Parts: sequence; C-alpha cells; structure tokens
Amino acid sequence: MLATKEDIISKLRQDMIRWEGFRPPVPGTSGDLGLGVLAKSFPNGVFPTGAVHEFISSSPEDTAACGGFISGIVHQLLSNGGACLWISYTRRIYPPALKLFGVDPDQVIFVDVPAQKDVLWVTEEALKCEGVAAVICEIKELSFMESRRLQLAVEKSRVTGFLLRKDVKKINTTACITRWQVRPVRSKLREGMPGVGQPRWQVELQKIRNGKPGSWTVEWKKLSFRTIETLPVLTECRRYA
Repeated sequence: MLATKEDIISKLRQDMIRWEGFRPPVPGTSGDLGLGVLAKSFPNGVFPTGAVHEFISSSPEDTAACGGFISGIVHQLLSNGGACLWISYTRRIYPPALKLFGVDPDQVIFVDVPAQKDVLWVTEEALKCEGVAAVICEIKELSFMESRRLQLAVEKSRVTGFLLRKDVKKINTTACITRWQVRPVRSKLREGMPGVGQPRWQVELQKIRNGKPGSWTVEWKKLSFRTIETLPVLTECRRYA
C-alpha cells in the first residue's frame, strides 16, 4: 500500500525531531529525567539530552534558583555514570549544598576560568568529551554564533550542556534547543515547624524547539521534582527566538 502525502509528512516530522535529539524513550524508561508534567512540553515527552539548554537570570536570587533546578536534572543524568563539569569565571556555588539535590560534589569538576572571554572556549572543549555526562557553564554574554558552536559540539559527543546566563539585560537569539527562566518562590513550612521549607521555583520554559512552552510552580522534595501548579504561559515568552 502506497503511503499518503500525510504519512510522508508525518514521518519527515518525526525524523527531524529525532535528528534534533528528541528521541523516543527507551522501553521501560520514561526519559523525562524526573520532570513529570514539565516533560509533556518536549517532543515525545523526552528531555532532550545531547543538546544545549539556556537559562536566563537577572539577579543573584534567580541565579541560585537556576543552579538548584539544573542540579536536580544533573542528578538524574549522573545516575548512569560519568562526571559533571561546572565552568565559571565567578563561581559562588557552595559545593556541599549540591547534596540537597542528590549530586555528590566529588562527581563535579569545578573549573574556575580567570578571564570571562575564555569561559566559552573551555566549555566548548568540555562539551566535546564523550565521557562527560553534563557541562554547566556560567556566562553573561552569548552570541548566536557562539551558541551554534556549542550546539555543534554536543551533536557529536551527545553531552548535555547547560548555559546559566547571569545578569542578562537583553535577550538575544541563540541556537540553544531550550530557554528557561527559573525564579525562587516562597516555600511552604511544615505545620508547627519553624525554619525553611522545601525549595520551590517558578519555572518558565520560554522556548522549546518543536515543543510547547509552559510555566509551572515546582518543588524539590525527596530528590525529585513535584509540580505544585501549572500556570498560564506568558505571551511575551513566545516571542523569544
């Protein structure tokens, strides 16, 4: 039986999605890296590994929130072995705090680069190492061509990259497969207990290639993400390239 035009177009779309890193989950696994409801925004419901993800931060509080959310994802990526590189020119993270997100500091290689201009070069070289599970880069400016070089690097190595852009004043077009913005929100205290509750964030997936943007209130509890609320997508999020 000859395939119809619709069948051919559908197959081409699926092939394009697969070529861009959105592969169907392996039988017996979910492929969502514990993101649950958030993963429905990804094609095939699978978090795109072997790709570069961009996180936008405009304040120290947002930077800390982004770091926590990324660490929760890295916790899942490291479960299959490998190491994580954390590259920065102004590192302020407290390594023992990573244990809260299930990441042993011994699994992370911290690379402190004196000059900001060299951070992306070090990141590109790290992304080419096939034995690395994830690379996190703290950077400020990022041009389209620079992001394209990083994306080309991971398409060969299949390493997953996270670009944490700090103090961003103007959002520009990049080749990153997703764009996120994570902000802290007030945690909920246990009844009758003082102190601070579980980490909570407002997570906005502002751009996702071949997927659907979304916004959620997410809590980190018992080494997993828990969606508290699904929020309406902000109109301006859709305009970002």
